[in-house]
Amino acid sequence: MYKKILIALALDQGYGKRAVELARRLGSGDVEIIAAHVIDHVPAFSRVYAGDIDKDEIAETAKESIMSRVGDIGDIQPVVLEGHAGRTVTDYANKIGADCIICGAHHPGLSDFFLGSTAARIMRYAKCSVHILRLSES
Repeated sequence: MYKKILIALALDQGYGKRAVELARRLGSGDVEIIAAHVIDHVPAFSRVYAGDIDKDEIAETAKESIMSRVGDIGDIQPVVLEGHAGRTVTDYANKIGADCIICGAHHPGLSDFFLGSTAARIMRYAKCSVHILRLSES
């Protein structure tokens, strides 16, 4: 069905393996699966408190976390992006020509009642199909 699927991972959520299983079911036989995590921009003023931040080290740690979340399967490409999660995911999906984005949505509060804010932004701005996995309360 789909040829290129982007899994948008939040590394503090535990839905990576479920997302990979879903991608495999939704994908055609030669599906390309990219698992991406977005790191927020670090404000310049925070360096006063935290010192210099090694972005390469953070990105490498994030890539390792991505692979542990999705099961260290060799045919899944880990990608670390930087920016605002919702918009960065959709921009990247457009750039690579993804035809489906899989992302998770937490149980919302009043400010984002129907979906989490990142999932809502992905739904709003994506130019391809989007599949939302509901995250458990635990």
